[in-house]
Amino acid sequence: MSQHSPQNPIGSPFIELQSVDSTNNYARKQVYADLAQHGMTVFTHEQTAGKGQRGKVWQSQKDENIALSILINPQPISLANQFQLSACVAVAVHDFFYTYAGDDTKIKWPNDLYWQDRKAGGILIESVIGSPEPVNSEARPSQASLEMTKWKWAIAGIGININQVQFAPELINPVSLKQITGKTFSPLTLAHELCRKIEEKYLILTGVGFAPLYEEYLACLYKKGQLVKLRKENRVFNAQIKTVLPDGNLVIEHATEEIIAFGEVEWIPETKPFR
Repeated sequence: MSQHSPQNPIGSPFIELQSVDSTNNYARKQVYADLAQHGMTVFTHEQTAGKGQRGKVWQSQKDENIALSILINPQPISLANQFQLSACVAVAVHDFFYTYAGDDTKIKWPNDLYWQDRKAGGILIESVIGSPEPVNSEARPSQASLEMTKWKWAIAGIGININQVQFAPELINPVSLKQITGKTFSPLTLAHELCRKIEEKYLILTGVGFAPLYEEYLACLYKKGQLVKLRKENRVFNAQIKTVLPDGNLVIEHATEEIIAFGEVEWIPETKPFR
C-alpha cells in the first residue's frame, strides 16, 4: 500500500469547544460546509448528546473526560476494508491508555477500550460516502455497493473516561483513568497526546499496511481464549472468544465455531464493584 500525498497530521487543526451536542455532529457539519480537512480534530469540554455504538448515548461529565472527533480522509483505504481504520484507531487508543493504566488495558471487540472488566472508553466511526447523509461504519453495506461507492470521509468519535469518578447508575461497568491511577489529568493535554498516537498508527496503516496493526489488535483483544456470556436474539449462551478476522468479524466457539458480524450479538458484562 503506497503512502498518499502529504496532508495535515491528525490533530491539526485542533478545534476546542466549550460545549456541543456531539463532536461527530460538529465534524459532519464541517464536511457539508466544505470546510473539512484531513486531521481536523474537534475537542469539547462538554458534550450534551454524545453518540455511542448502536444508537446509544455516550455520557460524560463536563471538563472531566476526553470527547473528540477526528476527520480522516480514508484514501487509499477502501470502504470494503473499513475495519482496518477502525482497528487502527482502536490500537492507538489502546496504546495511549496503556501508557498510564498498564497491562490490564484491552480492546473489546470491535473497538471499546477496557481495563480489566470495565469500560474506559469507546469509539464510533461514521462514514461519509457518496450520499447526503453519513452512515455508521459498522452498518456493513453489501459488497457490491461498497465497490461502487467512494469513501469520502471517516469521522472517528472517541470518548475516554479520564477524571470522572461518579457515573450514572444505569452504566454497569465504567472506569476512569483517575480511578485506576489515583491521579488527576488534563483531558485537553491528553487529547493532544492521543492525536499524536493516532497519527503514528495511521501512518503505519497508509504506509506499511494493515498487517502490523492487525497483529497488535489481536494481541490486546479482550477475553481472547476465554469464555464470555453472549446474547443473540432471545438466547443467552457462553462462548469462547477465538479471534477477529481481518474483515472485522468475530470468531467464537460454543457447540460449533461461529463467525459473528457486528451487531449480531450482545455482550453481557460482568457486574462487580470497582476495587
